[in-house]
Amino acid sequence: MRIIVCGAGQVGTSIAKYLSMEDNDVTVIDQSPELISKISDMLDVKARVGFASLPTVLDEVGAANADMIIAVTRSDEVNMVICQVAHSLFNIPTTIARIRNQNYLQPKWKRLYRQDNLPIDFIISPEQAVAEAVINRLHVPGAVDTIPLAGGTIKVIGLRCTLDCPMINMSMQRIASKVSEIQVSILGLMRGNNFMVFAEGLELLEDDEIYFACDTKNVQVAMSLFGHEEREARRIIIIGGGNIGLYLAQYLEKEEQDVKVKLIEVDKERAEYIAGLLDRTTVINGDALSQEILDEANVAVSETVIAVSNDDEVNILASLLSKRFGAKRVVALVNNTASYSPLVSSLGIDVAVNPREITVSGILQHIRKGRILSAHSICKGKAEIIEAEAVEASHVVGKTIESLGFAHGIVVGLIKRGEEIIVPNKDTVIQAKDSLIILSQANMVKKVESVFFVKFEFF
Repeated sequence: MRIIVCGAGQVGTSIAKYLSMEDNDVTVIDQSPELISKISDMLDVKARVGFASLPTVLDEVGAANADMIIAVTRSDEVNMVICQVAHSLFNIPTTIARIRNQNYLQPKWKRLYRQDNLPIDFIISPEQAVAEAVINRLHVPGAVDTIPLAGGTIKVIGLRCTLDCPMINMSMQRIASKVSEIQVSILGLMRGNNFMVFAEGLELLEDDEIYFACDTKNVQVAMSLFGHEEREARRIIIIGGGNIGLYLAQYLEKEEQDVKVKLIEVDKERAEYIAGLLDRTTVINGDALSQEILDEANVAVSETVIAVSNDDEVNILASLLSKRFGAKRVVALVNNTASYSPLVSSLGIDVAVNPREITVSGILQHIRKGRILSAHSICKGKAEIIEAEAVEASHVVGKTIESLGFAHGIVVGLIKRGEEIIVPNKDTVIQAKDSLIILSQANMVKKVESVFFVKFEFF
């Protein structure tokens, strides 16, 4: 695909890196010569200094032949204009824009994004996506990653295995046998910086992060088999009152009536503003690195502390202090995973949320070919969780799992067939309308796409 990425900040660079690794023809535009020079040195992409909303600039980078444009500059309004110019002047088939201001995203204004108004095919809201990812993890205490699929009827869970995990030192084959009766399928694991797919002789070791797909109804049972029987938090402290923190507090107020929420925000004006938007949340103006403020928030009896400020160091230090003062579980937003990721688990942070990985996941499902319903990047981009649909016209219908020809590196975890959740084996025959939950190493995703590709004329 020919893809233009507008904006060479952290998000734009992450997107360009991922897309270029998949042999897409990627061009990055940014008005900063320093950022463009940096991205040219780092990645195998074309790079152009300029204002991405200008027709001349888009014309010079070949917008007329582009398949997709992704606008992730710092300005919502510039991103909107980029999509308008791309559609109106260059007829680019797919336009994606990052929009951060929640005012633009209110449901009552959704008609703004119709093709005859402002033609944006897909909107990325990183703050909202990150908040939703945190919420997913809150619903499965003990998980480091939670991905809902198949309309919420299936979850892919990632959890870190400590010494008290009953499955430690067991082979993957034996673990798979123990959990298969409750519709759980073992997918693979992350060990250090290496991702390994399911293999019968592979043993689960301390500090491994294991990933499995599970019928949502059986999540609690599955977690208990791995030694996690924590209950969902009812006393939560949020550190940081930006868009993510505010969205989290609003969600908890609306959806979790019995949860007590406190929010710490260092900026007085912002604290007063969000206090006016919230009804049941106690907003505290102060520094989350201050013991006095943490005591005021009563962190010692909190069940979960969620640090989502704009500063990685604050998030990490506030999480560690909260844990030291008695918090049972801490969740930290960490942007700079290259620097901090190796330290997070060893320091005692229970869950680290990576905004870049979440943002990339939001884009993946729009660039995947074939009948791919959703795609989620996991484990620092080393693997993907894919939900694929077997439509009647697909050549996979009537074939067994084994006959799909998937190499080691691709695992079909679960199949949803109507209301039934199936743990497949090599002889399972795929039927029309099946939804398949698949784990693929990043370098094998193209194989999954090709297997589920359906020629357009069939529709």
